This record gives sequence, C-alpha cells and structure tokens, in this order.
Amino acid sequence: MEALHGFTPDISPFMRFHFWEEVYYSVDNSYPSESPEKKGHFVGISTSVGDALTFQILTDDTNRIIHRSAVRAVNTSRPDRNLRLDPPGGETQKPIIQSFSDVSGDPSVSNAQTFKPEELLGMSYLKDPGEDGQRFRAHISAKITELDENNIEKIKFLVKCNEAEVDEILSYSELLDIVNKQIAIEQGDKDRLWRFKEIVAHEGPLQTSHPAYNGSPWNVQIMWEDGSTTTEPLSIIAADEPVVCAMYAKRNGLLDKPGWKRFKRLASREKKMLRMINQARLTSVRRTTVYKFGYRVPQGVKQAISLDKENGNSMWQDAIKLELSQLHAYDTFKDLGRGAAAPSGHKKIKVHYIFDVKNDGRHKARLVAGGHLTDAPLDSVYSGVVSLRSLRLVLFIAELNGLNLIQADVSSAYLYATTKEKVYIIGDVGFGDLKDHTLVIFKALYGLRSSGARWHEKFADSLRDDGWTPSKSDADVWMRQTGNLWEYICVYVDDVLGALICPNEFLDMLRNKCGYHLKGDGELHYHLGCDYGRDPDGTLYSTPKKYIERMIESYKEMFGDVPKPYTSPLEKNDHPEIDTSEELDALGIKKYQSLIGALQWLVSLGRFDVATAVMTMSRFRIAPRQGHLDRLKRVYGYVRKNKEGAIRMRTGIPDYSSIEHVQFDWMQSVYGNVVEEVPYDMPKALGKSVVTTTYVDANLYHDLLTGRSVTGVLHLINQTPIDWFTKRQATVETATYGSEFVAARQATEQVIDLRITLRYLGVPIEGPSFMFGDNQSVVTSSTIPHSNLNKRHNALSYHRVREAIASGVIRFHHMMGVGNPADVLSKHCGFQQFWPTVQPLLFWRGETREDNPT
Repeated sequence: MEALHGFTPDISPFMRFHFWEEVYYSVDNSYPSESPEKKGHFVGISTSVGDALTFQILTDDTNRIIHRSAVRAVNTSRPDRNLRLDPPGGETQKPIIQSFSDVSGDPSVSNAQTFKPEELLGMSYLKDPGEDGQRFRAHISAKITELDENNIEKIKFLVKCNEAEVDEILSYSELLDIVNKQIAIEQGDKDRLWRFKEIVAHEGPLQTSHPAYNGSPWNVQIMWEDGSTTTEPLSIIAADEPVVCAMYAKRNGLLDKPGWKRFKRLASREKKMLRMINQARLTSVRRTTVYKFGYRVPQGVKQAISLDKENGNSMWQDAIKLELSQLHAYDTFKDLGRGAAAPSGHKKIKVHYIFDVKNDGRHKARLVAGGHLTDAPLDSVYSGVVSLRSLRLVLFIAELNGLNLIQADVSSAYLYATTKEKVYIIGDVGFGDLKDHTLVIFKALYGLRSSGARWHEKFADSLRDDGWTPSKSDADVWMRQTGNLWEYICVYVDDVLGALICPNEFLDMLRNKCGYHLKGDGELHYHLGCDYGRDPDGTLYSTPKKYIERMIESYKEMFGDVPKPYTSPLEKNDHPEIDTSEELDALGIKKYQSLIGALQWLVSLGRFDVATAVMTMSRFRIAPRQGHLDRLKRVYGYVRKNKEGAIRMRTGIPDYSSIEHVQFDWMQSVYGNVVEEVPYDMPKALGKSVVTTTYVDANLYHDLLTGRSVTGVLHLINQTPIDWFTKRQATVETATYGSEFVAARQATEQVIDLRITLRYLGVPIEGPSFMFGDNQSVVTSSTIPHSNLNKRHNALSYHRVREAIASGVIRFHHMMGVGNPADVLSKHCGFQQFWPTVQPLLFWRGETREDNPT
C-alpha cells in the first residue's frame, strides 16, 4: 500500500481480523427478545463508510455484505491473535484486547468501549454521591497484577480518592464498567463544562487542629453545574470568586465575622457588585477543573503542557501539533517573519486553544480566533442552515422516488474558505517555531465573525459548479434534475445529507474535484440529533432515541434518580397556570429551564406527542413553581417510558374515496371564479405525486387566567407526519365556533405554505389538500356557499378558509372528535384518549397495512 499510494498507510484495520474470520457484529435491537449481536464473516475494510475502523461483514442470515464498526471475534482464544506494535518495547507478544473478558478473565463482561490497562492509568471518574450528597473524584493511580488459584493473571487497579476517603482496589472489569458508564453519560455532549454555580453552605471558624481544617479557618461548600458538591477553603474561593463570596456573606449575615470582613467593602457597593457578577461567572468557567470521559481538560496551552508532564505523556502537545499542521496544510496564515511590522489596515487580535476529549479517548485541540475583538464586517455574516421541516420533506421524497440517502461531514470546513477580514496575530506559546512571528490570517479561521458566511459561500460555489441550484423554498436545499427525477442536497453548516441516484459520484466530486476531506460519509444512520434505520419491512424511520437517553442521564445527574414512568405527558384537563405552590429558588429555575430547553428540541426532532405539554409549560420558564417542575418531571417520565417513538416515511397514498363530497358552484358567491395561486417560477414537477392531509383542532378556554384557546394542527404528506403546530391563539374567543374558525384559518395558511414548498421542490401534488376538523358548524359554514356568518369578528378567518375551498386548494371535512390526531396538539388528554391516537403515528412499525401485525 505504501508503494502504491506514496505514503505510509494506517494498517490498524488489517490487524483486527483475518479474511473469512468468524465475527459477531451488533444489530439494531428493535425487538427486546432478539439478540443484540449476529454472526458473520470478515471480508474486508470499509474505505468510504463510517470511521477508520469500519469493516465489511458478510452476514450469515442474509448472505449480504454490510458495514459495521462494532465487531468482535468469535474465537478469542487463538494463540496467533493479530499482534499490535507497542512503541516502548517493540512488538509485544500479548494478544490485542478484543473484549473485556480477554484480560479480566470474566467471560460475562460485555464488549463496550475498550481500553488497554495502561490507557486507564491517569484517568479519573466522579464517584457516586455519599450520604451527605458530596461527590468526590477518584484517580486511577497504579496497576496491580496477581495470579488467581488457577495461575491465571488477573489485573486490578489502585484508585485514590479524596484525602478523607479510603483508597480502593478495583478489578479491571469493575473499572471498565465505571469508565464506560461515564462515557455513556457524556456521549454526544460536545461542549460539556462543569461550571461553578454557587456557594450553598459554610462551616467555621475552624481551629488548626480541626479535622476539616484545610489551610483556612472557614470552608465553603461549592455546587457545580454537574450537580456535585465539594468543600473548599474560603481562602481559595475568595481569590478566584470575591464577588460571589461577598454576595453569599451579605445574604447570610457574615460580613462582621472574622475571615469574612474582607468582603464588607465590596458588598456595600451592591450595584457595582451586580455588574461584576457576569465577569465572575466567566472566571468561574475559565478556572473550573473540567473532566471529560475521565480525562482532565486543560484551560490553556500552559496547563496542557503541565498536564502532559504530570501524566508522563505528550497527548495534549501532540493534539496542538496536529492542529497546527492542519492549519498549515490549509494555508491558514501568511507568515511575515519574526517581529515583522503589522500590515497596513490590519487589526491585531488574539487567538486561543479550545481543548476537548472524544469518547474514544482522543485528545483534540482547536485554535479559535477572538472574533469579539474585530469590527462587524460591512457585508452579511449570515450563514443559513436547512430547516428540520425541509429535511423531513427531502427524506420523504427520497423514499417516495427510490433515491439513495447518504450523509457526509466536511472536515475543518471553515479553513477551505478565504476570509475578508483584515486581521493578524503574533505567534505565542503553542505555535512552535512560529512563536513571535507576525501571522496574517488568510483563511476563515474558527471564531472570526464572518467565517460561517465565507464557508457557506464557498460550498455554495462548489455545488453550483456541479450543476446544483438552491430551492426557493429553502436556500439550503439544493436541487438538480437527473433524468426524470430531482436530486437533493441538504446543507447544515458542514453536515451534508443527500438524496441521490448515484451517491458515490457526488462524494467523489466533493473529494476529487472540490478537494474536501470528508469524514463519516456513507449511508444515512445519524444526522442532526436523530438516528435513522429501517423497520423489518424496509420502512425508513427517524428517531431521537439516543437524545432521549442523554436527557434521562442528565435528569438523573440533576435529581439523583430516573423519572417515574407515566402513560401521558400531563393529567387530563390539567391547568398549570393556576398552580399556587411555592416558587423555585435560583437553582430550581436553572433546572427548570434546562429541562424545558431539552424538551423543546425533542419536539423539533419529531416527538410531537409532548408538544402541547411543552408549549404549556414553556410560558413559566421565567418564574416557575414547584408544581410546574413536578409536571416537567412527569413529561420526562412519559418520554422515558415511551422512548421508541419515531417518524416513519410511509409513502402510500391514503384512500379517501369513501368520503362523501358535494361539489358546490362558487361562481355566484362573492369569491367568483377564484383559482389557486400557483408560483410562476416553480420547477418542473417530477416523480410520483403526493396528497397532503391536515388535522385541525382548537381547545376553548385552555388558559383559565387569560381565557385564550389553543390551536393544534398536524400535517401529513401521504401517510407521513411532516409538520406540527401548537400555540395559544392571539385573541380571546368566547365560543368554540370562534376558536375553531381561528384554528381553521391558521391551518389553511399552513396548507398553502406547504403546497408552495412542495411545488418549489418539484413535487407533483394530486388534487386539493384534505383538511379534517371536528366542529360541524365550522365545516358547514366553510363549505356551503350560501351559509351566513353571524359572528362578524370572525369574518377574516371565515373568508380565508372559504376562499381556499372555493379555489380548490383544500377540501374541508368533518370527523368525529374522538380519534382526531390534532387533539394531542391542542389539549391535555388522558391515556384512554391519548394513546390510541398517538400509537399509529409514532409507535407502529412499518407501513400501516391491514396485513402488517406491527
């Protein structure tokens, strides 16, 4: 391979298995009764799918080649296991670790994230809280090797805890369980920081002989953002956080106590102290010790070098060198030389490194510019991203017309674009040979104000050169006609999703013609927070299951236990607006806001079954009460119990032939010979046609304090939920008729928008859209030309709906209130009403056919 390609290759994948070796590979365990693994044969390396260690497996049951990264050998006892190079001592004769049981001697240990014993040394983890609620960090300090009664080598580790704790000796398997549990909690949390939150308690004054004395007569108990509490000397906290200490002392009447008097002057200047609090919070973030996946994350280059010395390795320094080499490879800087004069018209700024640890233990460093030091560019810095609705539409169209779905991520995307900002830096520590050099920033370095826009322009030019044009419905959905079909590309910063006839040609174009380095390219499996897969009958689904699992882990960290399961998000006819329980304190408010934020994104990802509850509870996020927090815990309990919900791309056209429809002549009405307004510049309609269906409902007097009703609207294309809407109405309606007409008008406007969007995506629409409501009076007033309106204040909604019906845009039909899917978006329902409606939409697997038992 080296002779063929001209560079030394990474042969790690070839050292795992030999050709035709029997292996186990992981499968999507959709059915709990099925095994999480299946057997196959190793037949090669996946060069364009997944990460570096992704393999081609010939399955035993289907006799097809698939791509998997979670693979383990069936026979782990062979004496000729593949060898691995050990740099300190040449090539070792010990077998490479394929599973935990290889070194622990315990065959029951499952195959999760693997670490060599030496790799565990220097790692740390957060222990479970003690009886007093405090959590301490334990450090893995030494490896202990011993022989059991069968003369088999066993590996254990010495774990050192806080000075007040007793050291522990844990087995290899026990330690791996702990480390992997921590990794599972932190998985996907790219920017997780454990920040200093507040001082919650104090003790003292302490004599030097007191067991808790630690260099200061006073100790304070600190609460961190991860929920842990530690006891620290006041002298240490006062040096870093004088403002926070002053506020705590004033609040607890400590300003006249010895040791606290130093804060009296600062506390007396309350206004200035409040202005300083934001800076104090930033200081807390910068100085807080941060751990991720068991490794301490440095806050700067000097600390990174210091940590390498403590750990006896150069992992952080290697990450810095790798980042610099990549920056040089992309010609990010123009080197003017050591001590060179600043170029005319350029502004000096600062840069800094941001450090991170990946879930596999890789240390990463990213050089980021101080964009806050630059002036706002004259041109736009806007960089759009594809909307989630447009993304779902493209997924549906791909399934409808048989297009192939692929995903890709452009590595170091911003550095492919050239910046327009005139800025330079002076090389500092961490720049190696470029220290003290004057460096003009030439590429769109991360952190600059306009870097996102420059990359957006660069990638747009690449797509235009390949024949793609942006859709007028969403500028970040790109289209290209190939034969008798449209192909699509969705762009979200540097993440790309394609619906293509020949995906490999497109990926080759990005690599070879455009010169982009891609990672994670291949079949669609995870994109923008959702997992993608297929049901047994081949139906594509999108589910935020992993996101829900991270939500539950975050909840457990916050409250110490998982939420109690519930069968519906909120109680039937619940009215949280009249709750009179006690208001939450500052910490409780932050917890409430964190829970609400996670739920709002969950609704965007497709779990519209909790949309009404989240909409209702969001209005209390500024000043929530204990009862409101309890209701959020119930929503979390429902999500935990029903985390399998998914949006399924069902392409079958619904059969409405049995619905009775009377065609009226609207020519003699006030609307005359009105027709649907169709865009003149829409692209040619290609592919299979679709039918849109909309369910609408209103809940009168949803809010007892303001009297406002709630509108709930659910849009489907063929049989796939595409968009949903739940919101309090802007006006107070005094009757169900008025609130239902307002909801019908809102639904009509959304239907028109959806039809225009589909037309701009080149999708043929079959006939009018079907809209269903459960208020007979509103349906009658809307569909009969000679009907009269008695409530004049509803005139605009009345005419908007009627004109859409007269023009053939929609057909409005009545349906029974029981079973209206829009009910879950307008009111709080009990399980008996809620579950039969939600289950077919989110929890049934496969196509909704009569012969489908799932």
